Amino acid sequence: MTKSGPIRIGVGGWTFEPWRGTFYPQGLAQKRELEHASRQLTAIEINGTYYGSQKPESFAKWHAETPEGFVFTLKGPRFTTNRRILREAGESIERFFTSGVTELKEKLGPVNWQFMATKKFDPDDFEGFLKLLPKRVDGRDIRHAVEVRHDSFKAKAFVELARAHGVAIVFAGDSEFPSIADVTAPFVYARIMGTREDEPLGYSGQALDGWAEAAKAWAQGRTPPALEKLLVAPPAEVAPREVFLFVISGHKVRNPAAATALIERV
Repeated sequence: MTKSGPIRIGVGGWTFEPWRGTFYPQGLAQKRELEHASRQLTAIEINGTYYGSQKPESFAKWHAETPEGFVFTLKGPRFTTNRRILREAGESIERFFTSGVTELKEKLGPVNWQFMATKKFDPDDFEGFLKLLPKRVDGRDIRHAVEVRHDSFKAKAFVELARAHGVAIVFAGDSEFPSIADVTAPFVYARIMGTREDEPLGYSGQALDGWAEAAKAWAQGRTPPALEKLLVAPPAEVAPREVFLFVISGHKVRNPAAATALIERV
């Protein structure tokens, strides 16, 4: 039997008014929404950390409200990534990791460093940025992913740089952004953005089957066949990998339905 890494599937955040009465049961207290979401999903990407610092007490509370095995990924702060010279972001990165994120303890997943679509690939500067990313904080291993949105990153030099640092390249599925399918870390971080209002589960059954099969292929260390044409510099090794797949953007009301449908399929 082929070995496979864990597959974690979720959405971005958990506070969204249109989910009340659709994803959340009618009348559920808002303070219990994370409790509910974390029992339907297996991961959540926290978006609030992109816009500003959170309190250590908040991270500790989120840890306490979610079940064993649940994982949070975090968006790195925009103050770190939205700058002209990335290698000068050291102070901002340090501030982020001393804000209490490790209060999530074993539920702390990868950090997604998202860049604006106008940010172009500068090999020397980007390498300087990757060198600033800590491998351990407060005794915990820290994993990193980079979400790049400019076509200049579709380059062998970028893929090899990410691979050298063990940093994942976020795969942007069903979106207007460049899709780089190369696996560059011991885990895969995918964000699919194509849910539609006219599909009760956000995606058609066929599309859900396709993404479920892609997640299983990644977990086994393989490249999903449908994505092979997107590879820039394929790795030589094949090894089981942990997979994080988030249903993001698109018709957001449908995202939890799509995520739970994917969980059923994997």
